[in-house]
Amino acid sequence: MTNKLKITFLLGIFMMIFSSNMNAQLKPGELVDGIAAVIGDEIVLESDVNEQMNYAKQQGASETDKCDFLENLISNKLLVYEAKKDTLIENRSAAIKEQANAKYRQLLSQFPDEKTMLAAYKFRNGYEMKNAIEKIDTDQYYGQAKYQRITEKADVTPNEVTDFYNLYKMQLPEVKDEISLAQIMVYPKLTEAHKQDLINRLKKIKADIAAGETFESQARIYSEDEGSAANGGLYKNIFKGQMVKPFEAAALNLQENEISDPVESEFGYHIIQLIKKSGKVYDARHILLKATPTDDEIKTAKAKLDSIKGLIIAGKITFKDAAYKFSDDKKTKFNAGIISGADGSDKIERESIPGTITYELAGLNKGDITAPFEDEDNKRKVIKMIKVEDVIPAHQITLETDYNRIKQMALNKKRNEMIEKFVNSKLPTTFISIDGRYDDCKFKANWKKESIKK
Repeated sequence: MTNKLKITFLLGIFMMIFSSNMNAQLKPGELVDGIAAVIGDEIVLESDVNEQMNYAKQQGASETDKCDFLENLISNKLLVYEAKKDTLIENRSAAIKEQANAKYRQLLSQFPDEKTMLAAYKFRNGYEMKNAIEKIDTDQYYGQAKYQRITEKADVTPNEVTDFYNLYKMQLPEVKDEISLAQIMVYPKLTEAHKQDLINRLKKIKADIAAGETFESQARIYSEDEGSAANGGLYKNIFKGQMVKPFEAAALNLQENEISDPVESEFGYHIIQLIKKSGKVYDARHILLKATPTDDEIKTAKAKLDSIKGLIIAGKITFKDAAYKFSDDKKTKFNAGIISGADGSDKIERESIPGTITYELAGLNKGDITAPFEDEDNKRKVIKMIKVEDVIPAHQITLETDYNRIKQMALNKKRNEMIEKFVNSKLPTTFISIDGRYDDCKFKANWKKESIKK
């Protein structure tokens, strides 16, 4: 594969950087290390290069040349540097700072105190950690904004797609076995008697607290919230809008140290104690009893889906309409029940499908529907029924079977060429310094500003 095409397909160069940065999170125990490069007043750390390489390996990249990854990151930083000077890109510094503070508070709510959190993430103080979060978010915003500004008019014609395919078809990857699936998912409904039992148990706990037990001790004994039970039910520095609406509405309507009556949310039933409130931030304890369905409630949900399946097979309703009418899954019910793959398309690699679903799909063909089965969604018991919309065997990419994939590849290549052209135009007037450990790198662009021999 030529170097130019290798870079084009190396997880999409800038798109890979943006998508992985979009999902970047601070991880406990990680430290930044040496500076790899400086572009204007932007910095690329050695750890940035290593993280991009590891991400590529996890995604199956066969070639991971460190010089390529450094060059991609330098290019991205140059975009960030230029974006901050672009008057047509909105300055969102204040919003990004507020977002970083909110993320900081969210992380803090997972620890008993700030000192423990800072030690886990190896920051010396909160100011340093907030700055690190803000820097990540700033790079994400400005880099993406400039990328979009440069490539917003990029497009490819059918002839360009065909030319791209003819030029690179011997180098295009094989498509693995794929499948297209649609689902109807329901949460088993609790009986009124079951709901009342949970409410009564919480009322008893609240009465015990009023009689002298501490909320903290009762939370450790009874709460089924794995994230806070061991900490006495405490969540600190909760930013308004962070919790589910029923929880937040109940908590913010309390006086400090007051305890709510049982509150229903999508997770079950809670009693909540407001510890303190300051502006948009508050601390609260809660005790959660999960809405875990009984065997009979699960059977009822399965019977409901089984009857829906009967209507679909009898032709009285389509799977699409049934998903819209009956499914509790907001991610798929408005899209005919279609489950999106990792790339956002309706095709999923078979090997990436969870074992529970793979078992249910065994032996099924296109158009078949599974029997209702138990699964988990966001740690909640659910009942699902899945239809096999299409089966796509492993094959070499062709225009006939994979036009949209090829079009996207051709479009990405054009976008990358536009970025390269922009970057090269800025090299002469931008300060760039690259650490000596990369002296042997053969970069595509003249980052080292070496004189070109004639």
